[in-house]
Amino acid sequence: MSPDPQSSAPTLEMVAAAAGVSRSTVSRVINDSPKVTPEALAAVRKAIDELGYVPNRAARILASRRTQSIALVIPENTAKFFADPYFATVVQGIAMYLSDTDYTLSLLIASESDGEKTRRYLQSGNVDGALILSHHSDDRSYVQLAKSIPVVFGGRPMSQEGSHAYYIDVDNVEAARSVTQKLIERGRRRIATIAGPSDMSAGLDRLQGWRQALDAAGIPTDLVEHGDFSPAGGEAAMRRLLDREPELDGVFAASSLMASGALNVLRSRGKAVPHHLGLVTFDNDYAAQSSSPPLTTVEQPTVEQGRRMVDVLLHLIDGGNASTVTMMPTRVIERGSE
Repeated sequence: MSPDPQSSAPTLEMVAAAAGVSRSTVSRVINDSPKVTPEALAAVRKAIDELGYVPNRAARILASRRTQSIALVIPENTAKFFADPYFATVVQGIAMYLSDTDYTLSLLIASESDGEKTRRYLQSGNVDGALILSHHSDDRSYVQLAKSIPVVFGGRPMSQEGSHAYYIDVDNVEAARSVTQKLIERGRRRIATIAGPSDMSAGLDRLQGWRQALDAAGIPTDLVEHGDFSPAGGEAAMRRLLDREPELDGVFAASSLMASGALNVLRSRGKAVPHHLGLVTFDNDYAAQSSSPPLTTVEQPTVEQGRRMVDVLLHLIDGGNASTVTMMPTRVIERGSE
């Protein structure tokens, strides 16, 4: 009769006996308590390695009142999440950081129809903290989550309650102003924008930056159409702009995916970039790099944004201090499309 593998598994008591310490000392080592002498710590770790002891995760959670899990909440539909390379690079940064910790990541794609279910899950002790990415003007309920668990936003929250929230962002106003300035420097004077959604801070801030550049040059700011940061949104907005002003000679698209959609429409209308008009955009991803022609764009450090988001969150979970606002640098990558 073969032995029961469970009965032969090393126990906490066996580790304590092998290390020559008490059971409570072994427990403190497993739960990373600072109240352990270096000698006891070394003895317990040696015994754990020799016996092949695996701590009971559920017991550790009960002892520490930690789940060792954090949530990444994306208040968008599933199709948008998987289609937008921005999300992939931010998640990459988060995952890279967490790989050196004991934390696991739970991804929650929370569309408007199941937002309340997501918030109940987050407030029910399932995670130690939450990262919120791609939130909209109705983010008040996510901001209020901070009363229950630590929360860090990727991007400035829109609601008034979010004025004291922790967030990681870039200066979207200045970045949009700088890349629009490239069109002006090329002599473009009828410059439009395909702006992002008006219920997202990135959409509003990039529109403001475009306006600042045109205002400083004495250029009218009437050519504005909004998209949803998708190729289809860019196509629809570009059609509306050309119908309104066939002779426009410059466009700032507030995302590279919208710029790719705009390029499709321009080709269908017989307009070449940059011969007939200049086109600049935001995000230095495959859509900006592999388009024909490659596009002048704003590069933001999305991988590092993800790392910084989780770094701040883990500091908050541990009761430490962190800056409320962390601004990341951007730069304009010139490729001659302006």
